[in-house]
Amino acid sequence: MGTEVVLVAGLAHHDVADEVWRASPGSALVRHDLSDLAEGVVRRWVDGRLTVLELAHGCVSCTLRLDLLPLLERLGGRVVVHLDPALEPEAVCFALSGLDVRVEAVITVVDRTTWLTDATGEVTLAERGLAAAATDERTVAQVVVGQAEFADALVMTGVGGGEALDAVLDRLSPLAPRHDLGTLDVPALLAAIPPDARRGRVDDGFGPLLRGRPPLDPAPGASVVHFTARRPFHPMRLHQALDVLLDGVVRTRGRFWVASRPDVALWLESAGGALNVGTLGPWLAAVDDWSEVDAERRASAAARWDAEHGDRSQELVVITASAAPDEIAQALREALVTDEESALVDELEFVDPFAEWHDQMEEL
Repeated sequence: MGTEVVLVAGLAHHDVADEVWRASPGSALVRHDLSDLAEGVVRRWVDGRLTVLELAHGCVSCTLRLDLLPLLERLGGRVVVHLDPALEPEAVCFALSGLDVRVEAVITVVDRTTWLTDATGEVTLAERGLAAAATDERTVAQVVVGQAEFADALVMTGVGGGEALDAVLDRLSPLAPRHDLGTLDVPALLAAIPPDARRGRVDDGFGPLLRGRPPLDPAPGASVVHFTARRPFHPMRLHQALDVLLDGVVRTRGRFWVASRPDVALWLESAGGALNVGTLGPWLAAVDDWSEVDAERRASAAARWDAEHGDRSQELVVITASAAPDEIAQALREALVTDEESALVDELEFVDPFAEWHDQMEEL
């Protein structure tokens, strides 16, 4: 019998998972406490029964691989999982791929009082006392933004935030219905999730970036910059321009390419004051055999194929809170190679800070 799972995420203390469990007769409730993970100790409750686990390696991936994944397969039926803040729902869903486990919904709890400040800040999980290990360098912004962005539904707690918070969430997670915890009706919340919701599906980085058709018009407290171009970035100028994405910005996501490495599709992702760059792999223009490439990606590449650059393109989506959208767009435009540089691109030697980071990049 396969497993159907509801994941409940949220940084603040909440009892939403318990509410979902009580509304689902016959289901199991699983909760992990990773506060002592650095010492190799994990506490896990199943329907209130505590088990203390000792892991040889105190890491989040070990907790997933050695406990949560086999537990879900073993339990079967419907399972509600209250995720420890260190377990991000996207990472959990990625780990679930290939198993006989279906994600019914990802629910994220958003604290109106603190969320927007957290989402635009640079405080680390370690500074908040929430780091999963000594090597955990994630920021609070990366966690809360990722939790809300990946959600199929949002449960709102606390007070404050106002129309600015609503405007940001409209653009960050446009498909997710929002219900207040004080009047939470779990069946109604789950029924409000639209048919085209994510439900645990993890993107490969080459899919649409404006998922769910978010509003692109500016609103009080939020704007969207959708930057596109069909010429490469100058690597050093782009590196210098990245600071514009780290102040007053909630989220940046997108793929890009630099003149010094034309065959490599790069991925940029920021939340608040934290930014990561990784590699997605080769552009299809640099691949001779497409037979093993996903059909959706092949169709997308063919639809926007450029005679000179193939499927290479710049596409970044930036959700701002207080940053000026025009300044962001201008900084990115000025980081593109000029006509003169483009004509000489094969002869120029670029200083490439992204190549210097290559050993630190994660294959996404």
